[in-house]
Amino acid sequence: MQAPSERPGLDLRPVGYLHPDAVTLVARVQQEYVERYGSPDESPVDPAGFVLPEGIFLVGYDDSGSPGVPVATGAWRRSPVRVLGGASAVEVKRMFVVAERRGRGFARAVLAELEVTARAAGHDLVVLETGLRQPEAIGLYRSAGYEDIDGFGFYRDAPLSRCFGKRI
Repeated sequence: MQAPSERPGLDLRPVGYLHPDAVTLVARVQQEYVERYGSPDESPVDPAGFVLPEGIFLVGYDDSGSPGVPVATGAWRRSPVRVLGGASAVEVKRMFVVAERRGRGFARAVLAELEVTARAAGHDLVVLETGLRQPEAIGLYRSAGYEDIDGFGFYRDAPLSRCFGKRI
């Protein structure tokens, strides 16, 4: 994991998908999807897919001002997608920072840690899906070196879906 000094005010910890803090934050991101798209993310999620070596689920805790408060999540799970010349892919899921802590670099720190842990687990490709009603997410991914790729997964043909990939 990244050294704490590289993550502004964020303590990232691997937890289970069903950990109480993960459940709370996933509920918040699902509510945000309802507000932005009219419904929650309905893509199938198996909690076992986020346990090493198959995947990881991170919760970020605010360690400045409100120590121990869960404020961010991000996860990856193995993916069958093969694009950009990658041989072994992971899919990023549940990237989220609570609204009251946005703009502090937390999402970028979570994404970077997901890339580090995926690479350490032997993967060379990260893919993800987001939507047009999340322009800040699209901006983050593009600024972090992600390229547009063909649609995949549950929302492959959804008009508001956009998919990205990056070799790591």
